[in-house]
Amino acid sequence: MGSKDKVLNSKVKTYVAVVLSMIFWSFSFIWFKVANKTFHPITIVFIRLLLSVILMTIFLVVTKNYMKIKKTDRKLFLMLAVFEPFFYFLGESFGLTYVSATVCSVLIATIPVFATIGAWLIFKEKLKAINYAGIITSFVGVVVFILNADGTISFNIKGLGLLTLAVLSAVGYNLTLSRLVGTYTPVYIVNVQNLIGAVLFLPLFLIFDFKHFVVTPFTFEMFKPIIELSIFASCGAFILFAYSVRNMGITRANVFSNCIPVFTALFSFILMGDKLTVQNVVGMAIVIAGLLMSQMNGTNKSIDEALALTGKTA
Repeated sequence: MGSKDKVLNSKVKTYVAVVLSMIFWSFSFIWFKVANKTFHPITIVFIRLLLSVILMTIFLVVTKNYMKIKKTDRKLFLMLAVFEPFFYFLGESFGLTYVSATVCSVLIATIPVFATIGAWLIFKEKLKAINYAGIITSFVGVVVFILNADGTISFNIKGLGLLTLAVLSAVGYNLTLSRLVGTYTPVYIVNVQNLIGAVLFLPLFLIFDFKHFVVTPFTFEMFKPIIELSIFASCGAFILFAYSVRNMGITRANVFSNCIPVFTALFSFILMGDKLTVQNVVGMAIVIAGLLMSQMNGTNKSIDEALALTGKTA
């Protein structure tokens, strides 16, 4: 195989990896909705995190990428896990019980907008005019997406509040993560935060969900969506995304994240019968256009890396 063929083969693998990672993350909203028919949200999250930690630890040991946390960074890792997965998953998981997978994915897709605002406020990152336009455009897109034909907005207030918690938690995560990405590998960071997250969710699982879990008749079919969440969304997607970032760069790889709500809407329509109107499609297109505009920022490397991982790490 010639050098040109090798380069082409490498590019194909990279693009296949990044698209697959986005498809797996898109399916995560659907797998959760299916799992939620049998199990409570905290149960789903706790088992998902537990399985992902086991699988990622094996991956890190086999690839010899396990690292040691510096004492000065321990508080940062704890803060990281409190923001995401703990508060993030509480908001997203319970929010998904009130809204459709498509609506949830569109709202979660606005995380980069809020993360950009957070970096601007905290780190004094300079924003261009196109960034401000993108932020406004994204909000307009969300309004168009949830607007009724008569001009009223029909939205579950509990779902909105919980998903807002998820988005704000992701912003806190982004700001904390930017201080760690240059020292530790992405897969290692996610493994540690998921381990701490599992420990944080354990008391909630034992207090609120354990009784329901033990009396629920166990079948593989019922447990399958949680396994899919752990293997494909929490582990496979992230490893594939980390591989893509290494080969195509952070900014180019992160642009593909804008496909997640599109894939989620498509798969929800095909598999779950979710309705998607022309207005929904237009609103989604406006949101994605705004996201692209808001990320044309030329931020420093650590902020950019953190933004690429925020909201899709577990």
